[in-house]
Amino acid sequence: MCRVEIALQVLAVVVTVAFVAGASRRAGVSAPLALVVVGIAGSFIPDIPSFELDPDLVLFGLLPPLLYAAAIRTSLVDFASTKEALLWLSVGFVIVSTLAVGLVTWWIVPSISIAAAIALGAVVAPPDAVAATSIARRVGMPRRIVTILEGESLVNDATALVALSAAITAITGSVTVASVGLDFLVAAGGGVAIGLAVTWLLIRIRRRIDDPVLDTTLSFTAPFVAFLPAEAIHASGGLAVVGTGLLLGHKAPTLQSAASRINETVNWSTVQFLLENAVFLLIGLQLKTLIQDVADTDLAAGRVAVICATVLLATIAG
Repeated sequence: MCRVEIALQVLAVVVTVAFVAGASRRAGVSAPLALVVVGIAGSFIPDIPSFELDPDLVLFGLLPPLLYAAAIRTSLVDFASTKEALLWLSVGFVIVSTLAVGLVTWWIVPSISIAAAIALGAVVAPPDAVAATSIARRVGMPRRIVTILEGESLVNDATALVALSAAITAITGSVTVASVGLDFLVAAGGGVAIGLAVTWLLIRIRRRIDDPVLDTTLSFTAPFVAFLPAEAIHASGGLAVVGTGLLLGHKAPTLQSAASRINETVNWSTVQFLLENAVFLLIGLQLKTLIQDVADTDLAAGRVAVICATVLLATIAG
């Protein structure tokens, strides 16, 4: 694929996102759902190239800025006032959902191991931060409920990470309660520690910056400066990014000028709008490729549909 084709594809995604999201707002329809539908329809158009989301691109390229954009808009005071509910949901709820989805998957697909089924549960159980942030505010939920849903979706990363790691380890070896507990402490504690350290560093740099453009540039580096070191020590990069975003957002009135805050808000709103909506469009565009991959397996299409529907229902019920 030549560079011109790549540029045209990027342009097409941006234009489609802007048009569909704008039309959805006018029609009072959820933009993420509309973009998924448009993506699904587009995947069956012959001249539309197939898209495949690279997991590393999503994890290291899209997730940090999306988490940070949501975190800096979340009130630290409101976040702290709901900490009990957040703890129960981000730990207890994710564990229960993981086990529920895993057991249902193991029941309906007995050919796979229980550890592999629980690994799938760990992947799909935690609510997605992007979906929660995109949809919760658009359906008229009370402020406290929105805060809890968004907050939980931002901090459940550590629990899901540990559950997935333990399940993968169990596939090839054995795990103990002590090892799982240690992994959780490293994931959660390490993520929080990295977030605090990065926040301390960025605060000191930000105090020396007066130019709104340079200040916003520093803000764009913040999610990656927090995420990458945390991932390098096998801690939760998501928690590191969320902690940095919450604290910098809370400290913004004392650290930044009015021009810098306005500049940062507008720029991050634009970045968040493009990235999160592009993700939903690309998810829909992958449907045709997924169907082709399923056709290449030994499983019948009806069997795959039943498995997917059952796992979806288990995820929703969990």
